[in-house]
Amino acid sequence: MKPETLRLCKILGMACGAAILAACASNNAAEESRNASLPSYSLDNKSGTATSVNKYLWSASLETLDFMPMFSADPIGGIIITDWYANPSVPNERLKANIFILDTALRADALRVTVFKQQYTPAGWQDSPVNPATSREIENAILTRARQLRLNSIG
Repeated sequence: MKPETLRLCKILGMACGAAILAACASNNAAEESRNASLPSYSLDNKSGTATSVNKYLWSASLETLDFMPMFSADPIGGIIITDWYANPSVPNERLKANIFILDTALRADALRVTVFKQQYTPAGWQDSPVNPATSREIENAILTRARQLRLNSIG
């Protein structure tokens, strides 16, 4: 057997052995502590599991953008990605939004909204600039709704 092949076999054997040992070293305490950080909650008569982000920001983001089709929503990571939305009154323009909830606190800096815009041309859909105020307006709408949800849950 060539020395290179022998060396590769040894490395693969050690890697497989390490993987087997890691799989055998399951620790239930780690799983319990991971799940312990996800307590139950009830918001607007909807039960679920708390996210690692602010639950009011999460719910307010979904409510604010409920007119846009959702492409992906990750409550643990705090990421909401919408699909392209075309307003029926402006069919040659479409918008897409990405919402990132960055913290468990209900603060303005815990929310980041990015909006994308495309316009239809004879060559197809082309990216076009978005007014920076659009993202801020959506952030403000989400924050306002999140504060309302929080106040409603308190009183």
